[in-house]
Amino acid sequence: MRVQLHVELICAGVLLAAFGAPGAFAQNDWPAYGRDPGAQRYSPLKQIDANNVAKLMEAWRFETRPAAATGNKRASGTTPLMVNGILYFATPYQSLVAVEPETGKVIWKFEHQHAARTSRGIAYWPGDRNSPPSIYFGTEDGFLIAVNARTGKLVSGFAKEGELDLKPGVNDELPNAPYGLNGAPAVYKNLIFTGSHLQDYGSYGGHGDVRAWDTSTGKLVWTFHTVPRPGEPGHETWLDDGWKNRAGVNVWNTFSVDVQTGTLLMPIGGPSDDRYGGDRPGANLYGNSLVAVDAMTGKMKWYLQTVHHDLWDTDLPPQPTMVDVVRNGQKIPALIQAGKTGLIFILDRRTGKPIYGAEERPVPKGDVPGEWYSPTQLFPLKPPQLARATWNPSEITKFTPEQEKYCEDLFKNAKNDGPFAPVRMTDTVVFPGPDGGFNWGGGSYDPKLGYYFINSHDRGAVQKMVAQVPAKERPKGKIPGAGDASQMPFVRKNVGAMINPATGWPCQSPPWGELFAINVNTGDVAWRVPFGRVESLEKIGVMNTGSYNIGGSVATASGLLFIGATDDQRFHAYESKTGKLLWETKLPANGYANPITYMGKDGKQYVVITAQETVVAYRLP
Repeated sequence: MRVQLHVELICAGVLLAAFGAPGAFAQNDWPAYGRDPGAQRYSPLKQIDANNVAKLMEAWRFETRPAAATGNKRASGTTPLMVNGILYFATPYQSLVAVEPETGKVIWKFEHQHAARTSRGIAYWPGDRNSPPSIYFGTEDGFLIAVNARTGKLVSGFAKEGELDLKPGVNDELPNAPYGLNGAPAVYKNLIFTGSHLQDYGSYGGHGDVRAWDTSTGKLVWTFHTVPRPGEPGHETWLDDGWKNRAGVNVWNTFSVDVQTGTLLMPIGGPSDDRYGGDRPGANLYGNSLVAVDAMTGKMKWYLQTVHHDLWDTDLPPQPTMVDVVRNGQKIPALIQAGKTGLIFILDRRTGKPIYGAEERPVPKGDVPGEWYSPTQLFPLKPPQLARATWNPSEITKFTPEQEKYCEDLFKNAKNDGPFAPVRMTDTVVFPGPDGGFNWGGGSYDPKLGYYFINSHDRGAVQKMVAQVPAKERPKGKIPGAGDASQMPFVRKNVGAMINPATGWPCQSPPWGELFAINVNTGDVAWRVPFGRVESLEKIGVMNTGSYNIGGSVATASGLLFIGATDDQRFHAYESKTGKLLWETKLPANGYANPITYMGKDGKQYVVITAQETVVAYRLP
């Protein structure tokens, strides 16, 4: 893999910055998206435990919506950071806010004019002798912004007066192609790493390259081509010039860092268009791959492609989680990578090899003219596939006669061929659906138990491929506009809603959402419980269905697991060892975000989550 490397920026004398070594952060803080660079999302705090968690009360809430705002509420899945006595978070209203973590009182507020309706997270860098501590965040129009963590002012020495335009170098051929950054950047030593948000529909667009920038100056240090260019390893997996101006193949959530070896872990999504791939025959590296590179140089160490030639939008949005696996008396430095497929890979993070084995299995072939189908897909031997991947007619929900009839009508001509069954030219039942499986909330890890926790949902679809009428040919010598799918001969269409619009109930039998604990030392499921509730069904006596959910969890040393995520507006605390629900409360909106926990200056442990436009903090009385 050819890497653009500006070695003059990696010079002697640069001070070791955030996460340059293990344990280089305060135990009471939450200084990174996954708390630590390896994304364990594990806090050593113990004040809130199984004996007192039921007494949790709301401490404060912060409304991000300005008084003058109009229109519908804006969704936000942002994860705050708590560093050195200040809580920071981005809002869906073009601002970055610093507040007192014990009260929610504003310390400073930074406002900008860039497009920024969504932001999953931000990054913190402690600065060096020449630069102040800084908060970095991305915008939907493709800028990385650096703000002084003490003052709330732009860092003038970073890029152009604190704002770095990320589009040059990746959008040059298509300057109007969508390009943004709404995942959290990641920081290691004196580098900040960025992925991108690109369009999913239409084949051609900006490049999904991963890049590293100097934290002080914003100058480019290295670039990793996620779609390998001619002469680079992996280019041979793109046949018929399918690599050219290929959108997708991007890290649209965020990265993890193995600080013990200085390795950046990049969970890369699938190519666009992610429903039709006849114009990109081949396995399509490094789409749907976890790629490990040297964090300081971008040189590849290893990769694992989890899906070959993606036709299902089966990205790898969860942040990789660093863990230690004890097997046969030996401690193995490992990591866990989940994906939308509902598959979990437990890998030796030194080599990328599955610790419990994996095998290529034959998968069904579709019937779309001109499509290229991979004959096999990769399955780990442990754990099993945890999200629904199959369906049969006996699984129709029959809670009421009306529900049964709606679902029977939807499925009467539909067929499901099992895991990795492609959408055909006739009605096809698809599981998992476009949201997964496992999505960007990812997992958390309790090193004392050796348990990895992750939540999933089963929201499928009934779809078929249809021919474009008429399909436009790609003009010779001209690249179609970004997001333009008109040149594609076939597109995917929904046959009908998998969820009955009259009731909101899915057509497949529950559970529709689950919470899992995986024993990393055996690869087995330690426990699984239905996750989420459907109140309209509870009223007629149907319980424990689980529900749609998106967002992640945080584990604590006191044996608790905190998670929002469900579409019933609940915030929950579970017992980590057993999966027993110990506490839940109603949020002002769905908590589609990853919570954090920290110790305030008042000696109280706080748990904070974003619920749409509202940031809410809880503590003991």
